[in-house]
Amino acid sequence: MTMFDTQSLRQEIITACLYLRDKLGYFIGTWGNISVRLDEGLLLTPTRMEYDQLKPEDLVVISLEGEIIKGERLPTSEMELHRQMMLKRPDLRAIIHSHSPYASVAAAAHGSVPVIMDDMAEVIGGEVHCAKYVPACRHQELAQAACDAIGPDACAVLLANHGVLTGGRDLKEALVAAQFMEKAAMIFIQAQVLGGAHKIPENHWRQERHRYLYKYGTAEDMRDDPD
Repeated sequence: MTMFDTQSLRQEIITACLYLRDKLGYFIGTWGNISVRLDEGLLLTPTRMEYDQLKPEDLVVISLEGEIIKGERLPTSEMELHRQMMLKRPDLRAIIHSHSPYASVAAAAHGSVPVIMDDMAEVIGGEVHCAKYVPACRHQELAQAACDAIGPDACAVLLANHGVLTGGRDLKEALVAAQFMEKAAMIFIQAQVLGGAHKIPENHWRQERHRYLYKYGTAEDMRDDPD
């Protein structure tokens, strides 16, 4: 699906930023950013701008080579994180980098979050790994660490002592993935009180992921699949 740089898409990104800050608390201050893949590159939120001051014209378009091709402002300082991840994972067409609380706990612990819930299996895919720690100011190295850690299955990766990145086939799906990532991290952490969460077997979570990608919302999805 090709996305074009439109006013409505730019407004959708701004609305998502406000929702992530005001309703979910995943964005704090100006910490948090969004990108959407376009036919010509990436549409990104700008750096150091309060989300409630954002206007559609403040967003920036860069090429996949990292050159600014449209916009008067500088893109997010974490542009490389988005750009390299889009190159690594062509299936991701929108990316949200946030600092949601429970996912950040897992990132601070340098731990993975295994597939423990059906909704996580469906929207995120496989186990969410944690990238090695890289100071946030080392943009190229941080992006490379995230790309090394994400693997081919999950649509999310934890950034050690920093936050989390989630993606999807469009911005709406990336936003849902961010919420399911936070939910899974919360359940995984709190389940330790009860002896730890039990992983969903790989064959089952792969079946759930396939069903979501290719059957969800169709008549075929109404039929039971064999174990």
